[in-house]
Amino acid sequence: MSAGEKLFGRWRAQPAALIAPLEQAAPIIATGLQVLLDGQGRVMRISGPSRHRLLGTARLGEPLLNYLQPGSHVVVSGQPADWQGQTLDLNFKAPHDGTLHTRGWLVPQLGEWELQLFDIGDLFHNPDQQRARDRLQQLAREVGERIRRCGATRLHEAVGEQLQAMVQCCTLAGAALVLRDTHSGQWQIFADAVQPGAPALWPADQRLQRELAGLDGHGLHRSAVFADLDAGLLAYRDSQGISAWLLLAFEPGQPTPLGDSDAQQLLTALAEPLLARRADQLHRHQFERLEALQGFMGTGWWEYYPETDDIQLAPSLATALAVSEQRLALQDWLALIHPADRAELHSRLRDVQRGHELLLSVRLHGSSALQANPWFRVQAQVLDGDHGRRVVGFMLDISDIKNQQQQAAAAHARLDNVIASSPAVIYVQRYAEGALQPTFFSDSLRPLLGWSLEECQQGELAQWVHPDDRAGYFQRTRQLLREGAVRSRYRLRDKAGEYHWLLDEARLLRDDLGMPVEAVGLWLDVTEATAAAELVQQSEERYRILVEDSPAMICRYRPDLTLTFGNRPLARYLETEVSDLPGLNLGSWLSAEQREAFTQRLASLTPAQPVSSAEICLQLPGRENAWWVWSDRGVFDERGQLLEVQAVGRDNTEVRRTQQQLTQSAKMATLGEMATGLAHEINQPLNVMRMAIVNVLKRLSNGDVQIDYLQDKLNRIDAQVQRAARVVDHMRVFGRRSEIEQQLFNPKQAVEGTLSLLHEGMKGKGVELRVPDITLELNVRGHVDQLEQVLINLMVNARDALLSKREKNRDFEPWIQVLAEHDERSVRLLVQDNGGGIDPRLLEKIFEPFFTTKPVGVGTGLGLSVSYGIIENMGGRLSVGNTEEGARFCIELPIAFGD
Repeated sequence: MSAGEKLFGRWRAQPAALIAPLEQAAPIIATGLQVLLDGQGRVMRISGPSRHRLLGTARLGEPLLNYLQPGSHVVVSGQPADWQGQTLDLNFKAPHDGTLHTRGWLVPQLGEWELQLFDIGDLFHNPDQQRARDRLQQLAREVGERIRRCGATRLHEAVGEQLQAMVQCCTLAGAALVLRDTHSGQWQIFADAVQPGAPALWPADQRLQRELAGLDGHGLHRSAVFADLDAGLLAYRDSQGISAWLLLAFEPGQPTPLGDSDAQQLLTALAEPLLARRADQLHRHQFERLEALQGFMGTGWWEYYPETDDIQLAPSLATALAVSEQRLALQDWLALIHPADRAELHSRLRDVQRGHELLLSVRLHGSSALQANPWFRVQAQVLDGDHGRRVVGFMLDISDIKNQQQQAAAAHARLDNVIASSPAVIYVQRYAEGALQPTFFSDSLRPLLGWSLEECQQGELAQWVHPDDRAGYFQRTRQLLREGAVRSRYRLRDKAGEYHWLLDEARLLRDDLGMPVEAVGLWLDVTEATAAAELVQQSEERYRILVEDSPAMICRYRPDLTLTFGNRPLARYLETEVSDLPGLNLGSWLSAEQREAFTQRLASLTPAQPVSSAEICLQLPGRENAWWVWSDRGVFDERGQLLEVQAVGRDNTEVRRTQQQLTQSAKMATLGEMATGLAHEINQPLNVMRMAIVNVLKRLSNGDVQIDYLQDKLNRIDAQVQRAARVVDHMRVFGRRSEIEQQLFNPKQAVEGTLSLLHEGMKGKGVELRVPDITLELNVRGHVDQLEQVLINLMVNARDALLSKREKNRDFEPWIQVLAEHDERSVRLLVQDNGGGIDPRLLEKIFEPFFTTKPVGVGTGLGLSVSYGIIENMGGRLSVGNTEEGARFCIELPIAFGD
C-alpha cells in the first residue's frame, strides 16, 4: 500500500461529518483569527486572515476587553488561565458599528496564551452553511493542531498527511505546499498529496519559479501549471510578505469545491504553525551556532540596561568570567575588571550612551600572582529598537594575542638591550661599486674600540688591522662578496693603540636580481678567549702527561665496550700498545656472565645518575684472574642517549686474594672447631662396622652362618662406609677454595650440607636441632660453600653459648632452630636459639673484625665479620636481634631470576 493510500485510509476512519464533501454547502466566508495574550490578558499580537475586520481604535498592549463588545465581558472575566478548557464565544468590535462573531478556545504558548478563533457570523443566517463551515473549521483546527504537536523530525511527513486529509475532505485532485528554501531562497514544493493512484501533478522547479514570479498573491489565481487540470494558486502573507503558496488541483469538469476564503482558511491553518515551527528551528540553529562560536572564541555578548544599571551576560561569557549569575549590577561587573582599566571602561561606557562606539582592551582582576591576568577586548554600540535605545556589546578573550604582543615587545626590548650592551659589535656595511662602506655600528663599538661611526666612515678599517692580518682581512672581503658568508679572525687596533682579537662573522644580503645590497655581521672580542685557548692548550699538554703517567687505568669506551682511548697502565695490564687500544673490546677479557652484568650496569646509567662503581673480574693474558675496582661515568646527548663512558680503575687483585685467603682461613678454623664433632661423626659408623664384623666372626667360629644373616651384616657395613665417605667428601668440598665467579644455587643445599656436618656433633653434645622440612624452589647467586660457612659459624657460635649456659644450669635444655621463608623478592634463613640473647650494648659491634666475647685463646673474632662480608658480596644482608628466648640471626638474600 502506498503512502497516499495509507493517509487516505486514515482519513476515511474519521467521522463522516468531517469528511462530507464541502461542495454540497454554500461557499463559506468565515476566516480565522489568532490573538496572543500575556498572563494578564493584554493583547500582544493579532494574526490571521480576519484581523483586518477588527476595529482599529485599540492598540497592542491593551486588555482584550477593549476589543470586545460589552456582551462578551463576562466570558473573559479574570485572567487567561481561568478560561482554559472552555469554548469561548467572543464578539469583536468591527468598523461601522459592526460585530465580528467568533468562537474558539485558549491554547498555552510558552508562558503566554493564544486565542484561536473562527468567524461564526453565518450561524445566524444559514444553518447548512454553518455546518459546512464547522466541518471546515474542524479540519483547520485538526491541521493546525497536528502541525504544532508533531516532532521536528516528522514535520515534513505531518504536512503531507494534512495535505492528504485536505485532498480527501475537499474532493481535490491534489494539493501542494510551496515554501522558500532556507539556503537558496528559491520556491520549492515542501510537501504534496494526490488522490490515490493519480499520476504526478506538479511542474518542474524552474517552471514553478516562472509561474510564481508574476503573481501578486491576492486571492486565488487560476493557473495552467498542472497538466490538463484546473488549478489554483493561493498565497499566504505575513509580516515578511508572501511566505507560502498553496497549489490546488481540481477534478476536471467538477465545480470548484473551495472558495477563496475556504482555501485561505485552510492555508492559514497549515502555513502559520509550519512557518512558526521553521522559524523557531532556524532561530534555534542560529542560536546554537552563536553559542558554539562564542564558546570557541572565548567571547560572548552583553547588554547594558541604563534604567536599572544592570549588565546581562551571555552564558558563555559568564563562564569565561567565572561568575555564577548572568545578570549583574554594573558595579559588580566593573569589579571584575583590573583597577588599572576600570575607570576608563566606566567612562567609555557612559560615552557609548551618547552615541560613541566602545573599543577597549582590559584585564580581569583577581588572578593569582603566578598567573597573568586574562585580557578581553570590550566592544559596544547603541542600537535603536522598538523599546528605545539599547547598549549591546561583545567581550572577546585576547589573552593569547596580548601575551604574544607582550612577548614580542619584551623580545624587542631584550634585543635592543643585547645590541646596546652586548660585547659583540653589530655592524652593517653598504655595498657600493664593489666596496663595502660602514653605515651602522651598535653602541658597543665605542666601549670596545673607542671609535665612532663617523670616524669609521672617514677612514678605512683596513688601516686599523694588524699588518700581519691585513692580507687575511682583504681575503675575507673577497670571500664575502663571492660566497655570501664569511667567518674570520684578525686583530684590530683600538683608539688607544691596543690590538684586539676579533671574531668576524658576516653575511651578504642581495636583492631580487641577485645583486649585493649590504653586509650584516658582528665583531666579537675574543682576545681573552684566544689567550685562554693558549692556556688550555698548555693545560691539555699537562693533562695528557698526567693521564699517561697516572698509576690508575684511565680509558673511554662506547656502550658496546669498544675502547676509544686508554692510557699506558691499561695497555700494560692488557699487554698491548697504547696505539692498539682503540678498537679493542673490554668484553673479550670478561666471562659471559661478567660481560652481561657489566652491560646491564651501563644500561642503568642516566643523566641524573651518571656514575656507577663495581668490582669486575678479568681473565688477563698470563694471569689466572685479576680483580679491578672500576668506576664509570656516562656521557649523554641532549636526548639522554648514552654516547660514551669514561672510566677509572685500579688493580684490586692482591686485596681480593687476601680476602679469599682470609675466608679460607676462617673456613679452616671452622673445620678445626668442628674436628671433635666430625671425629665422632666418622667414629660412629666405624664402631657399627666393627660390631658387625665381630658378630660375623663369632658365627663363623661356631659354624652357624646363614646367608641371609651374612648379607644383612655386609649391607650394614656398606651403608656405614658410604655414610663416612659422604662426611669425608663434604669436608673435602667444604675445605676447598670457592669458585671464582658466583653461581646459581638453591639455599636449601647449604642448609642440608651444614646439617650433614653438624647434626651428629650437636646431638652428641646434647643440643637439639629443630629444622622443619624446607621446601624452597628458588635460586640465589653466590657460593654454596660460603653460605654453608656462614651457617656453620652461626650455629657453632650458638652451640658454644648454649653449652656455656648449660654449665651454669644443668636443667637447661638447649636447642637451635633453622627456618626458611621468602617473598617475591628475597629469601630469608633464620638461625635462632634459646640461649637468652646477646647484650644489647654489643649488638652494634658484633660484626666488627676481631670482636669476640669468648675467653682469650678461644676464637679469633673473625667468624661473624667474614660471614658479614660473604653475605654482602652475595648482594644480601646479615642482621642480628633478640627474641624472648634468645638470639636470632637473619640471612637475607635476593632471589635470582636468571637461568
